[in-house]
Amino acid sequence: HKSILEWTYEDVISWMKGIDDISEDITKNFEENKVAGNQLLALGKDGLQDLGVTQKGLLYFLLKEIKKLEEMDECPVTFIEHSPYCFGKIVDYLRLKAAFKRGLISFDPARPIVREAEKGRFEKVVKYFFPGESSQFILN
Repeated sequence: HKSILEWTYEDVISWMKGIDDISEDITKNFEENKVAGNQLLALGKDGLQDLGVTQKGLLYFLLKEIKKLEEMDECPVTFIEHSPYCFGKIVDYLRLKAAFKRGLISFDPARPIVREAEKGRFEKVVKYFFPGESSQFILN
């Protein structure tokens, strides 16, 4: 699912064409002005009027539809279990890495050794708090 903030003007036009009450003229105005998703979310009453939405009922209907889009696009809640075991492993490893980097200990610490039953949870927690390539610093 692509965030509305990432929508191109073509995505906006496609969304608009899916709404019954929007005329082709209004859709054309949005297309000519290349209104992208981030701009769509920023439009208020005046902005919509500038783009040709003059009928009051349609104006407020479209504002409501944009609001629905915005609410749907808000970040979904990601459930991450609180695991003192996993957090302890991560924090211990990062503390040891920092101590090694500062010359406080003489050995470069090994990656955390995680008990088999916790490996899935540990990986999930690490990937959540260290997204992308940064998780590899702890996992590999």
